[in-house]
Amino acid sequence: MALPDAARKLLESDALAHLVTVNHDGSPQVTCVWVGLEGEELVTAHLMEQQKIRNVRRDPRVALSVEGSRIHPPGLKEYLVVHGTAWLQEGGAPGLLQRLAHVYLGPDVTFPPMEDPPPGYVMRISVDRLGGVGPWAGA
Repeated sequence: MALPDAARKLLESDALAHLVTVNHDGSPQVTCVWVGLEGEELVTAHLMEQQKIRNVRRDPRVALSVEGSRIHPPGLKEYLVVHGTAWLQEGGAPGLLQRLAHVYLGPDVTFPPMEDPPPGYVMRISVDRLGGVGPWAGA
C-alpha cells in the first residue's frame, strides 16, 4: 500500500512509535520503537532477540501507533495507526539505528553507544491498512 504524504511525514519525524506484536498466548506485547521508512516499508532496528522478534517469527501481524502534534476537529490530537505484516532481516541493525539516532537524538550522536555492536535484526513492515485521526484516515 502506498503511504499518503501526511503519514510519511509523521513516520519520518521524531515521534516514537508503539509497536504491537502478538505473544504466544494471543495477548498483545507493546514496546516503543524508533521507526523509519525505506520505500513503502516501515523499518525498525533491534540489536538483540527480544520478545517482539520472537513474536514476529511466529506471527507476522503487527500494529504501530504514532502520535502526531496537530489538533483536528472536534479537538482530537492526530495519531496514525498502521496495521501491517512484518518480516525480519538478519543484520543491519547498527546502521539503521545510527540513521534513526540522527532523527531521534540529534545530528552529532553516535549510536549504538558500544564498540562492535551485534548485527541484530531489521524488522520490515509492509502496510496493510491505515487508521487513526488525521488526513490518512480512510486511506
